[in-house]
Amino acid sequence: MTRSLNLPRRTVLAGALIAPFVVRAQGKEPIKIGNAMPMTGSQAGYGNDFVTAMRMGVADVNAAGGIAGRPVELIALDTQAEPQLAINAVNRFIGVDKLPMFFTAWSPVVKAVAPIANREQVLEINCGANSPEIANLGDYVYTAFPLAEVDVVKLAKYTFTTLGKKRVAVLYINNDTGIDAAKLYRDTFTAAGGQIVAFETYDPKATEFTGMLLKTRAANPDMVHIHGLINDIPQVIAQMRQLGLTQRVSSYSAAYNQKLLDQLGAAAEGLIVTSLAPGVADNPRVAPYIERWKKEIGRVPNGLPYTQYQYDMVYLVKALYEHLDKKGTPATGTSLREALLAVREFDLPLTGKMIIEGHRVDKTVYLLTVEKGAYVPLATLN
Repeated sequence: MTRSLNLPRRTVLAGALIAPFVVRAQGKEPIKIGNAMPMTGSQAGYGNDFVTAMRMGVADVNAAGGIAGRPVELIALDTQAEPQLAINAVNRFIGVDKLPMFFTAWSPVVKAVAPIANREQVLEINCGANSPEIANLGDYVYTAFPLAEVDVVKLAKYTFTTLGKKRVAVLYINNDTGIDAAKLYRDTFTAAGGQIVAFETYDPKATEFTGMLLKTRAANPDMVHIHGLINDIPQVIAQMRQLGLTQRVSSYSAAYNQKLLDQLGAAAEGLIVTSLAPGVADNPRVAPYIERWKKEIGRVPNGLPYTQYQYDMVYLVKALYEHLDKKGTPATGTSLREALLAVREFDLPLTGKMIIEGHRVDKTVYLLTVEKGAYVPLATLN
């Protein structure tokens, strides 16, 4: 049985406002899971749903007896997707909550807290950011979420070889989320034989994109690829349409969001997005998961594939702790890291098999496109 406890907003460590959300379970000394996510600010629509998904995973694991007979406790701290707030949150996880591992997402956040994880020898696992640089952040930083080299590469190749698009414009947000992924798309598309006719960046806080889009219109691409965040992607597309750019648009999994369709309406038709988690037709557990959201929350989750990873991370923790329990080894950052590499293959409920390959994972890429206001399957890329 679980109960929820919402703690008041308070000042933690370096003066950052952190909003803890804790799920506690009765019984033995709990296994604590730290999750640093944006629960306020511009990315809160995703961050809160990520926390909700992990809370569901905690509830299900606890209902089934916990982990090695111990209940699971979720401690979620607000980062606002800002590096400094994330640093404060991780310092609290380590210094106050004494956690041997924690989860993060958003590329700037993952990269900002990596030095702390390495210095303190605490295991950091990314479960929602895609910068290729995450694979090179140190011995204690791993990813359970496929990086851009998986879906962006496959999308770029598909655009050239299957869609037959020869000239593409790439528009990207000027931060760790967009810079490396945009370069990866550019280099992959060019290597396939295509031409990048515009390669334009925009400020993360921008709301006006006319100058960039006029350059794009002048370049006359066959297609436009956007690599940004959920707040800016619909704005860019809307302003594209207002300026008469009718080209088909592609993006990555951040654009797989019902709110984007609600905002854009007909302007979203033809949009292609990636998903790194199986859908309803690919995994029989996904439909009940979505129905659970509708029943408990009243809607589908924002960023469905991301929330599937968040839910599954509780089962990843379960596998690691059970591995250590069988060996009689205490859980530390080092022993959990060793368990991650020893187990290596994980069969997770919603995202399927995950194999740790060094500091990377590879997964099937599912492409969806928008038809009549809904995301529908387009292709499966292995």
